[in-house]
Amino acid sequence: MPNSTPITIPATIRTRFAPSPTGFLHLGGARTALFSWAYARHHHGAFVLRIEDTDRERSTQAATDAILDSMAWLGLDYDEGPFYQTRRMARYRETLDDMLARGLAYYCYMTQEELEALREAQMARGEKPRYDGRWRPENSVRKEPPAGVKPVIRFRNPDEGTVVWEDRVKGRIEIANSELDDLVIARSDGMPTYNFCVVIDDIDMRITHVIRGDDHVNNTPRQINIFRALGSEPPVFAHVPTVLGEDGQKLSKRHGAVGVMEYESAGYLPEAMVNFLARLGWAHGNDEVFSAPMLCEWFELDAISPAPSRFNTDKLRWLNQEHMKMLPLDELGRRLLPYLQRENIDATHGPAPKDVAELFRERTATLVEMAQAARFLYMVPVPDRALLDEQIQSHNRQALAELLEEFQQINWTREAINGALKAAAKKQSLKPPQIMMPVRALVAGTLTTPAIDRILELLGREETLARLQDGMKITA
Repeated sequence: MPNSTPITIPATIRTRFAPSPTGFLHLGGARTALFSWAYARHHHGAFVLRIEDTDRERSTQAATDAILDSMAWLGLDYDEGPFYQTRRMARYRETLDDMLARGLAYYCYMTQEELEALREAQMARGEKPRYDGRWRPENSVRKEPPAGVKPVIRFRNPDEGTVVWEDRVKGRIEIANSELDDLVIARSDGMPTYNFCVVIDDIDMRITHVIRGDDHVNNTPRQINIFRALGSEPPVFAHVPTVLGEDGQKLSKRHGAVGVMEYESAGYLPEAMVNFLARLGWAHGNDEVFSAPMLCEWFELDAISPAPSRFNTDKLRWLNQEHMKMLPLDELGRRLLPYLQRENIDATHGPAPKDVAELFRERTATLVEMAQAARFLYMVPVPDRALLDEQIQSHNRQALAELLEEFQQINWTREAINGALKAAAKKQSLKPPQIMMPVRALVAGTLTTPAIDRILELLGREETLARLQDGMKITA
């Protein structure tokens, strides 16, 4: 365990997911949302959704909608929100005014050019670039603000001491205040900054646990100091490691950093995605396949690994197939229907989707693959002439002709169809595959299908006979 200090759990757990609507919700963000949601559900607490949309240039309604759609698809229901930071500006400005009045913050008139010159000089001396506090009240006595310069507002960071917190994933972390400069908490246009808004929101929304990516570790000591300056106890922090691609490099679009809804488009089940995301850095013994309710029952922060996890396409596909197998056939068929429609398949003429699901769920890993594999059940394939010539030759042509006659007489059940196929082969001293494989080629246009007797049963007598007769004419 990364943290050996005894943990006190508040009576009411309140977690939050706070995405910026500047793009799609990718796997890393979705995993953070999932962990926050599962922890709140495990402790019968509240899960809050907050949209951090203060980046006016990059934030879009389309991105917000994509985030909401992704969470709905994954089943990550929230108890409060969504709260939008742009609608809380009055609260932020009220707090800024209060901090200025109490000496917790101050106006800084340093220009961008001055700041860049300072950083260059510090780096030239081998120093860490940081603001030098020149506009702190004690350093700017009788200093006149320069004309025409709109000031930023900086937080008056403590000079002495250390910021310490027990991270629930990474363990004890300590940062000396001497390493931190005075953070800008409002830009020159008056817009409050991320690190400031986050603290005010977490205070107002009574957040007890902040679960987020470890790229925020550097922000945490600054935020803790603002919490304490405002007289509030900081929440518990749990910084989860990044998700790597299969090659061990930072996850990018080429190996998984795509929008969550692209996995819906690719035919993955939300149950499988939740299962897969949970296993990216979290474990419950040797359990591999589990449901969202099971995750909520088991989830604890101490089971999160501090080491980065790797995206694994094969594992995702395997999990998806396992979850397809677990769904009742009626439900799997219902889920399949829109994917058939996306393939321009009219499922009202042909087998019921639940029958297709039963036929292919052991053979395909996604609903897209299932819909594509089922195309021949709804749309007459165009058999490849070379394939037909290979499968239909002098040794089995007579048997196929006799099979056609037999198919017109038998009861159209799987058992009777299977019996007719075997009888036709036996009568001509053939092995069953020497009849079954040509039939596959004629009715499905491929040799790789599920059990041919079940396929013919689903196609129905008339469709089967039509396909066999038309195909036989091609090779006559």
